[in-house]
Amino acid sequence: MFEKILIANRGEIALRVQRACRELGIRTVAVHSEVDKEAKYVKLADESVCIGPAPSNLSYLNIPAVISAAEVTDAQAIHPGYGFLSENADFAERVEQSGFVFIGPRAETIRLMGDKVSAKDAMKNAGIPCVPGSDGALPEDSSEIIKIAKKVGYPVIIKAAGGGGGRGMRVVHTEAALINAVTMTKAEAQAAFGNPMVYMEKFLETPRHIEIQVLADQHGNAVYLGDRDCSMQRRHQKIIEEAPAPLLNPRLRAKIGERCAEACRKIRYRGAGTFEFLYENGEFYFIEMNTRLQVEHTVTEMITGLDLVQQQIFVAQGEKLKFRQRDIELRGHAVECRINAEDPYNFVPSPGRITTLHMPGGPGVRIDTHAYSGYTVPSNYDSMIGKLITYGATRDQAIARMRIALSEMLVDGIKTNIPLHADLMADAAFHQGGTSIHYLEQKLGMGHK
Repeated sequence: MFEKILIANRGEIALRVQRACRELGIRTVAVHSEVDKEAKYVKLADESVCIGPAPSNLSYLNIPAVISAAEVTDAQAIHPGYGFLSENADFAERVEQSGFVFIGPRAETIRLMGDKVSAKDAMKNAGIPCVPGSDGALPEDSSEIIKIAKKVGYPVIIKAAGGGGGRGMRVVHTEAALINAVTMTKAEAQAAFGNPMVYMEKFLETPRHIEIQVLADQHGNAVYLGDRDCSMQRRHQKIIEEAPAPLLNPRLRAKIGERCAEACRKIRYRGAGTFEFLYENGEFYFIEMNTRLQVEHTVTEMITGLDLVQQQIFVAQGEKLKFRQRDIELRGHAVECRINAEDPYNFVPSPGRITTLHMPGGPGVRIDTHAYSGYTVPSNYDSMIGKLITYGATRDQAIARMRIALSEMLVDGIKTNIPLHADLMADAAFHQGGTSIHYLEQKLGMGHK
């Protein structure tokens, strides 16, 4: 068993990983920027190291600073959380080269799945259905690009091979707009990701976003832990997630899940991971694999009874999975609302001091947050200050509990998106289940690009 783990992250996920470690009797090292020195998880850690000033490129993204912190504290392993360096293959490599264990997949797996083109190729080879599109990166020749688009059929979407988080993509409805869109996306991709390669996919009009959680060890064992629906989103950022995905045929669920587990065996995957799909008209189309813990891992934990962070730690220690696919039972339903420090309707960030924070309670209510009364939300990072999760025997019960929990939750001093969540819990289309990824933007009158 590891004796000490360094947590290379901040916010609610730093606290979440810390709790998993403490339960296992593992000592923790918190790294933090200057602006996060008073954070709850920093105070609760066994040791803490300041790794730089507030800007993330000088602290949480500073690889030498993180590794130095592990060296001076004699940590044995590093957990990257999500975001920041969690899917940085160079970081994973440097961690291992420096004599520490990276709690995540191998660097080569992160590289393979981080490039959308090589990821699609790997999935096709593993029998996972992909969105129709270009075979790899688009060529330089404009006439060839036009031919590919005709074959795929409009509308198409141009995506950056190294992109993510909803950046580096453009929808094209007509041939006349195609070449200009490709040129602009290439320039954006080069600027944002240092990689100008772009590829083309069929743009699905009303898909849902459904993902499959997997867990694999380094001994060739892999299981899938059900699915999640993350379709309630704006600008490709998820707002509400739930598990299992509503209105999904159980046989289809098992079929796609087993294919994902098989793909893990083929690419020799290690750790927790998520296969993300667009789902339309009974068909799954692979879009990407996240080689890390997801923000929404909580809803899977609620319906499986597994602690995914602890499972990541066990796998990183070289242990075999303690269960087979037939041992995984999905029970009940869970819903997660991301609580963000932002205006609920125009989404402008709202950093500042939380003067009052009152958390809801009751049966089936879970809160993952690093915030507290008197906590100052910094303006330097993502606006998420916590996650509210409810569990019920049925989806209706989980939603009812969420509605009550949101009505009890009080955050004063800053704006939050709690009113938007309250609206959505009362929304007829959400109650019915199966809304598309464009639903929220259409509801808010934003349309989609």
